[in-house]
This record gives sequence, structure tokens and C-alpha cells, in this order.
Amino acid sequence: MHIEKGTVCNIEELEALYNDLNDYLEAHINYPGWKKGVYPVKETAIQGIEEGTLYVMKDGHHIVGTVILRQEQEAAYAKANWPMHLEDEELMVIHTFAVHPTYLKKGIGTKLMDFVIQHSKDMKLKAIRLDVYEENKPAIKLYQKYGFQYIDTINLGYGKYGLNNFELYQKLL
Repeated sequence: MHIEKGTVCNIEELEALYNDLNDYLEAHINYPGWKKGVYPVKETAIQGIEEGTLYVMKDGHHIVGTVILRQEQEAAYAKANWPMHLEDEELMVIHTFAVHPTYLKKGIGTKLMDFVIQHSKDMKLKAIRLDVYEENKPAIKLYQKYGFQYIDTINLGYGKYGLNNFELYQKLL
């Protein structure tokens, strides 16, 4: 398996991954609260690829996981009581961390997180930040395993989707 930047050639497969994952979440426990046709969608992949911020993990030629890494924080992050002030260029923010349902519980999330941390260290950044829906216990467990510290709980404005509170986490590098 390897990780590379996503390209326009990956858009259709990423859309299928998002749809397959959302179908799986609908049929099981939907920890992240994602909804098919709402988030993540094809446009999520297109934007990440256009920005050069979307990465894919491949098993051979098949995408098994993906993550978007940006250096801009959500505006609502400013409401949080961060232990230290960091400018956007000093940190990485994890978005749309997704594993194809066929590959769940096979270490893909761990490999993606290893990549995120090493990539951020290679860029000489000071921290990695993220937000996670407060009910997404599997993701929170993964982040805590990697030493991410809980910072605050905020509202990101997704109440109309039933997602009121998001926990903020940070890992200092």
C-alpha cells in the first residue's frame, strides 16, 4: 500500500468511496454523522484535488482510504481555548478522514494517521488539529491513541444535520 496526492483521475473512485462509506454508515452506526449527498460528496474530492490537499491510500490501483490536509483552520476554531496560539502556516488540520468500508478494521486508519503525522513533521509544523463529531467514538479513540489532546467542544453550525457539538483535538509535534 502507498499514499499519494489525489488527482483528477481519482475523482470518480473517491465519489464511489464516499457513497459506499455513507451507505455503510446508514446501515450501521453512523459515528461521524455523514450523509450521502450531503458530506462527503464528489465536490469534496474535487476541491481537495484542486487545492492539492487530498491524499489517497491505494492497495494496488484501488483507493482504500483518503484524507484532506489543509493549513487553514475552521473559523469556529477561534472560539476554542487553545493552549497556545498558532498561525495557520504553523499547523495542519485534518479533514475528511475516510476509509472504504471493505477495509475497515484492517489498519488503514492507522496507516493514514502515521502518514499525516510524518508529513506534518516533514513540513516542520508545530501541531496537528482536527474536529470530530462528539459521538464519533472510534475516531476519537484513534486520535487519542496517537496522543491528540482534547481542547474544547464547539458548534460548527451543522445543527440542521443533527450534528451540534464537535470536539477539538490537537497534537503537538
